[in-house]
Amino acid sequence: MLDINYILKNKDEVKELLRRKEFEADIDGLCELIEEKRKIQKMVEDNKAEQNRLSKSVPQVKKEGGDVNALFAKVKELAKTNSENEAKLADLENKINAILFALPNLPDKDLLEGGKENNKPIYFYKEKPEFDFEIKSHVDLAESLHLIDYERGAKVAGHGSWFYTNLGARLEWALINYFISEHLKDGFEFILPPHLLNYESGFTAGQFPKFEEDVFVLKDVSPFKFLLPTAETALVNYHRNEILTSDQLPKKYFAYTPCYRKEAGAYRSEERGMIRGYQFNKVEMVEYTEDNDSDRAFEELVNKAKNLMEGLGLHFRISKLAAADCSHSMARTYDIEVYLPSLGIYKEVSSVSNARDYQARRGMMRYKDKDGKTHYCHTLNGSGLATSRVFPAILEQYQQKDGSVLIPEKLQPFMGGIKVIKPVK
Repeated sequence: MLDINYILKNKDEVKELLRRKEFEADIDGLCELIEEKRKIQKMVEDNKAEQNRLSKSVPQVKKEGGDVNALFAKVKELAKTNSENEAKLADLENKINAILFALPNLPDKDLLEGGKENNKPIYFYKEKPEFDFEIKSHVDLAESLHLIDYERGAKVAGHGSWFYTNLGARLEWALINYFISEHLKDGFEFILPPHLLNYESGFTAGQFPKFEEDVFVLKDVSPFKFLLPTAETALVNYHRNEILTSDQLPKKYFAYTPCYRKEAGAYRSEERGMIRGYQFNKVEMVEYTEDNDSDRAFEELVNKAKNLMEGLGLHFRISKLAAADCSHSMARTYDIEVYLPSLGIYKEVSSVSNARDYQARRGMMRYKDKDGKTHYCHTLNGSGLATSRVFPAILEQYQQKDGSVLIPEKLQPFMGGIKVIKPVK
């Protein structure tokens, strides 16, 4: 949520930054509503002060033999006016919140405006892999090596679902264990969060009210519950409605969860197989920082995701997203994108984002500095990593002429020492 005072003082700047994010909002109308609310609030406060003054004067007026009925009539009139004004305030509050809660985070000023077309690759690791044989897609490799059962997944759960089988299940679990072990080495605290979250969690993360239709909501369940689309949604609510101290920050967490998204992939080639499904596995990193420390934390999370990918030996790139391609709640995002040789394209395996104080304002996550002054925390998140694109990239980039796939060295200890997945004879 944006700071109302910042909007009022920097109206033109807010309009320009929202334009860069390709978001239309009536900022002038919002400011008029805020000013009207403040004017009526002042009237209510002045009337209450006058009511109190008149009420306190009753004993003195009686003592002097004056007419207290006129005082009571005036107090009653002021109370009636206040009741009407408080109803107006409630209506204005609803109108202001309807606009304010829908506003996205402001993009950082150094981001290019526009969408995906203006994303800028800023780092490449290794060269694109080259092969002296006709390569297979990850879908064909997963099926020929009996790693994924798409047919039975569709039978049991429909399009966009699959079974990990045999060495495929072990490879998936090896990836998760590799990610977890690296985060533990770096001093991040491991959390296993609930998968069913309440409305306040979606609101704090910035997914509600605008994107409520994008998540799986449990019908006929009271109170409201939805399936987490990412562990970020749970982790950025961990300190909701809490006041920390500056010496407790930064807080560094990571979680493993399945993630549930409503929109699975289409049937086009770039979303075949496990590239995009209703459920996928992810290890997620979240940091809470002081308001002057989130730039450092952002670089830390980018480097952590980068190091995980380099450890796997995969060709990938890091892209700085343009303003309109950053998600609704984020001020800044870098995507880590792995290369899929069969498609000749890059696919995101991690998004590292800085929400600055946007989520903290919605969830009232604050801290006191050493002077006792209260600030909003900054929150950041980053995939560390999502497996549903890393797994296919391993199959494609490490495939061999005989149809086998080499296991990255970092994963071999988690695979019981297996170094290669060979075709089943």
